[in-house]
Amino acid sequence: MTTFQLDKAHSSITFQVRHMMISKAKGEFTNFDVDVQGDVNELESLKVKVTVDAASIDTKNTDRDNHLRSADFFDVENHPTITFVSDSVRKLSDTEYEVTGQLTIRGMTRTETFKVEYNGQVKNPLTGGITVGFDVEGTINREDYGLVWNVALETGGFLVGKEVKLNASFEFALS
Repeated sequence: MTTFQLDKAHSSITFQVRHMMISKAKGEFTNFDVDVQGDVNELESLKVKVTVDAASIDTKNTDRDNHLRSADFFDVENHPTITFVSDSVRKLSDTEYEVTGQLTIRGMTRTETFKVEYNGQVKNPLTGGITVGFDVEGTINREDYGLVWNVALETGGFLVGKEVKLNASFEFALS
């Protein structure tokens, strides 16, 4: 079995959502951990658990971040963590995979599938060890998780879109 050590300095979890139907609001979660168990040579065997500190949300706007932490959205006081636990990894090609698992936000759990690109492995010139990289993307409906706050616009539509695009990049040192 391979040991995967997350390189937090070279990893990120970001998101974007429609704002007023005409633009996109973007942000990230700055505090998270990823636990991976399995064999790097058999990626379909991997078991993945992502744990995110919901209060670490950062959209570069303090007022918006505080609103997102409130009971209108993530309710971080009562639901401090967001988790994803994989159920299966399916190979689509040499570098493309799908990971399906249980995503929990605000205490609500749903099955979600994310696309994963395996970027390969290289010898890290700074450590001498092997580093692997993955990019993850997917879209969820925020209302499925109780994030239903919104305001209707005079022109039709809503202030905040329902679909949230998630992107993550993870680097791991192997041992």
